[in-house]
This record gives sequence, structure tokens and C-alpha cells, in this order.
Amino acid sequence: MAKSSTARDDRYQRREREASLSSVASSSRETTPSKETVPADLDRLIHERVRLGIVSALAVNRSLTFNELKAMLKTTDGNLSVHARKLEEADYIVCTKSFDGRLPKTEYRLTPPGRKALERYLNHMEALIRATREG
Repeated sequence: MAKSSTARDDRYQRREREASLSSVASSSRETTPSKETVPADLDRLIHERVRLGIVSALAVNRSLTFNELKAMLKTTDGNLSVHARKLEEADYIVCTKSFDGRLPKTEYRLTPPGRKALERYLNHMEALIRATREG
């Protein structure tokens, strides 16, 4: 008798958790190549680790140079360049190139649309965390 009661309680808790999560995430889901499930309304541009690192670092700094970002994120020149370009094409960051004496200097800043996108992303993630903890 106790076993069936426990199984019923487990099923009930699982349904409650699923209902809570579905209220946060949309019912349609996309699958990434790694078979990770990500809600369709999650900003996939920011969701990638390096790009999230770039916009997060720029959100708390007025601007950062290429070398500062590279050291912060512990990534390669090519990897940082590719990810920064994607964010730049989406108008999430702006890139300014200049010279410091004879040395080239590349600086990045977060744009207002980039800040709004990061806020939306963080709000969505916080809602998912709350729903998971409440479940």
C-alpha cells in the first residue's frame, strides 16, 4: 500500500513541476545539435557560453578591449572574433577600432538593444530557476 501511495505522490509532484515549467517556457521546443532542449523563446544568440560572457562582461563595464575580453573569457583570438561579430551583426554590441600609438586597439561596448536582450534573457533564466526550485 505504501509503495503505490509513494508512486502516486511522485507522479503528482512530477506533473506539478512540469506544469510550472510549461508556464515559464513555451510548449514548442527546439533541439540543438547536442540534443540539449532549449525553450524556443530563449535568445539563442546570447545563450551560447562565449557570447553570454561577452554581453555580461560588457554589461558591467563601460567598454572592454579585445585583449581584456580574451583574457576574461579564456578564449582564442579566432573564437572571440567570430562570437563578437555575431553579436555586432545583431546590434547587441558595437566595435570601435583605433590606434594607441602604433598598436591597433579594438574596443567593444554594449548597445541599448544588447542590454535589453540580456535583461530579457536573465529574466527568462530566473523564471526557469524559480519554477524548478518550486517544483
